[in-house]
Amino acid sequence: MSNFFNSISNLLSSSGFAGGFDYWLNYVLMLIAFLLLYFGIVKKCEPLLLIPIAFGMFLANLPNTDLMHPELFSGDHVNIQQLVNEGGLLDFLYLGVKLGIYPPLIFLGIGAMTDFGPLIANPKSLLLGAAAQTGIFATFIGARLIGYTAKEAGAVAIIGGADGPTAIYTAAILAPTLLGAIAIAAYSYMALVPFIQPPIMKALTTKKEREVPMKQLRPVSKLEKVVFPVVVTLLVVLLIPKSAPLVGMLMFGNLLKESGVVNRLTKTVQNELMNIITIFLGITVGATMSAEKLTQPGYGFQVVGIVLLGLVSFSIGTAFGVLFGKILYKLTGGKVNPLIGSAGVSAVPMAARVSQKVGAEANPRNYLLMHAMGPNVAGVIGSAIAAGILISMLQ
Repeated sequence: MSNFFNSISNLLSSSGFAGGFDYWLNYVLMLIAFLLLYFGIVKKCEPLLLIPIAFGMFLANLPNTDLMHPELFSGDHVNIQQLVNEGGLLDFLYLGVKLGIYPPLIFLGIGAMTDFGPLIANPKSLLLGAAAQTGIFATFIGARLIGYTAKEAGAVAIIGGADGPTAIYTAAILAPTLLGAIAIAAYSYMALVPFIQPPIMKALTTKKEREVPMKQLRPVSKLEKVVFPVVVTLLVVLLIPKSAPLVGMLMFGNLLKESGVVNRLTKTVQNELMNIITIFLGITVGATMSAEKLTQPGYGFQVVGIVLLGLVSFSIGTAFGVLFGKILYKLTGGKVNPLIGSAGVSAVPMAARVSQKVGAEANPRNYLLMHAMGPNVAGVIGSAIAAGILISMLQ
């Protein structure tokens, strides 16, 4: 009988309730996770990734579960033997983030779902996508000035590209300890694109500029669409080899789609593979936001800084995209609507829809969506290139 009571006592002492107030920070983070679940489920803000991220954060902060051990990944290298002996379920899934596997596979799916036709039809869009990446490098300088290390600054600044997988990939390489906060900030700002961008766009343009209609884009041949991913991969990767995982997978996915002869592979990449990787990526990234991390000296300050700098980076990127659009407006004699420059951040297709919405408010007969998709997909390429540059310089 005493053995029975001892077993019950051991069970109760190992439960999450046994620690009482010692786990107060865990419960605070769980409340934040519930808030994120609310935004994902009720408000439908980036639900495909926000829900897995929030639930991963919830799981990691449940006391005594041993699902995730951040200390196993604190160094530059992973001790596989220690991982096998001590690791939990989320530790093994997190290897896909630590080793840089999940984000390129997400890019593979994005490439298979992306139409680069608007960019091919209007190559000037590439300049708008490049201009919108200015926020990344401006924020990098700002982060260095306020005390972040070079690697941390690079990881934080990439949020300005409004590209979640790129932000995760860069943070996992340059500043893995900040990964959770960077991922949540990146996807939060992607979800807030319709609220953040319009005031900036309206402040930097006149009503006359916003009213400018644009001519229909020329048709793009299948040959152009097939050659494009091959040429982009060749030129970009030769110039910036560190961009190969992201750019290579993005263009490979697009080639599968545009070739028209591997429909089974294209559908698998667009659906089953994309969905599986999204689940694994989200839940493991969310799990890095644990109470154990927040108790580290200075980590709370870094998290607040990440949120603020991410907003600055995204706002600067939007502003420079619009300003470069104004330059093209002048150079073309008023044929380019500057609003499409805001879509140069790579939040596809939300940023392009915002350009369409703001343009339609100024001129109900204005249809800018396809024109904005050019700089929008250029922004995807641009953010991957920016990540490659930062990794090459800082790793």
